[in-house]
Amino acid sequence: MQIHLKTLGCRLNEAELETWAQAFQAQGHAITRDITAAQLVVINSCAVTQDAARKSRQLIRRIHRENPHAKLVVSGCYATLNADEAQTLLGVDLVVSNKDKANLVEKALSELTFETMPAMATDPAEIALFTRGRQRAFVKVQDGCRYRCTFCIVTVARGEEISRSLTDVIAEINALHAQGINEVILTGVHLGGYGSDNGENIVSLIQAILTQTEIPRLRLGSLEPWELNDDFFTLFDNPRLMPHLHLPLQNGSDSVLRRMARRCKTDEYRQMLERLRSQIPHFNVTTDIIVGFPNETDEEWQESVEFIKRCGFGHIHIFTYSPREGTKAATLPNPVPHEIKKQRSEQLHQLAETMKRDFYQQNIGQTFQVLWEGQREDLKNGKVRAFGYTPNYLRVACEINSDETLENQMTAYRLEQTENCYLEN
Repeated sequence: MQIHLKTLGCRLNEAELETWAQAFQAQGHAITRDITAAQLVVINSCAVTQDAARKSRQLIRRIHRENPHAKLVVSGCYATLNADEAQTLLGVDLVVSNKDKANLVEKALSELTFETMPAMATDPAEIALFTRGRQRAFVKVQDGCRYRCTFCIVTVARGEEISRSLTDVIAEINALHAQGINEVILTGVHLGGYGSDNGENIVSLIQAILTQTEIPRLRLGSLEPWELNDDFFTLFDNPRLMPHLHLPLQNGSDSVLRRMARRCKTDEYRQMLERLRSQIPHFNVTTDIIVGFPNETDEEWQESVEFIKRCGFGHIHIFTYSPREGTKAATLPNPVPHEIKKQRSEQLHQLAETMKRDFYQQNIGQTFQVLWEGQREDLKNGKVRAFGYTPNYLRVACEINSDETLENQMTAYRLEQTENCYLEN
């Protein structure tokens, strides 16, 4: 049976998709990039914002239009928070909530009827990852979050914190490396909370991976900035831990951060950036910013913009605030008018693009070990452009002959210039 997998939202969703891909392969099924060839389509949905929920609905409808004969399974945060609505969407055959995600493959194969059944089992991991065009693997190490930021609905959708054992994580990474993967990215709803339920912590997890595996590159998903202690910073003495962190700031005004129930003040955040950049030159910090949080005044907005400028982020994920039923922020007074939110978002996008270009420019002349991906772009001169990532998560490109390949190789290249196509994330 041909299976097509689709995801919206966070890296954790991507990690779960990879786990399902391997499980389907272990049952003898094939993963396909061609949605029209699939007998089964699995969607891992998102609901971090109202817009994400809307996009999840649109994706479900679009996939059903493109392949109305395929069985359609929907999971993820949208399917969990809006289960009844998801079940009524045209084409949806099965809704699997987040708490049942571990059993999604079994439920899909047992509860749905298919015309085609597998003839034999195949090796799962290499086929699942590389068939989907991935050279980097997302490894889910925990789920759930104990914090309650006032704007966040994900903590409701994902539930309490559950950590995987060190043994399981190490075994998965060693298996991925044995099958050709050179970089893994640790993911979780609250990655920094790893071990809250099993006596470990994020530092002990990373130390174990660096000592008990030989994976060449280890990268971390999103981390809450208030959880980085002295022991954490020393981990970057090992060059296999990539010099890039995604540290959600959410706002650059302390008064807004208090209304958000964030646990890191701007001055603490600034000191953290300075420490990282003094320890490792060209350390890349990316972030999330919410625009137009309830009662965000003009003064708070300007304060936020000025602080963001001083941070010099390599990239910013920008979210325009929208109320989510079930969160405390949805009950706060004085919502910011739509037009003001739109203006602030446009201003921040312009600033973010300027900072991204500035950061690339700072890296010109540096030589990096680049992990090249499978994506290629045909050029008019008979050559192709290959794309890859530096250790500090700069997306770069180089020209090679059309009969050559760099896919999944790590080679040293000097960053010579910046162009628009090089700056995409």
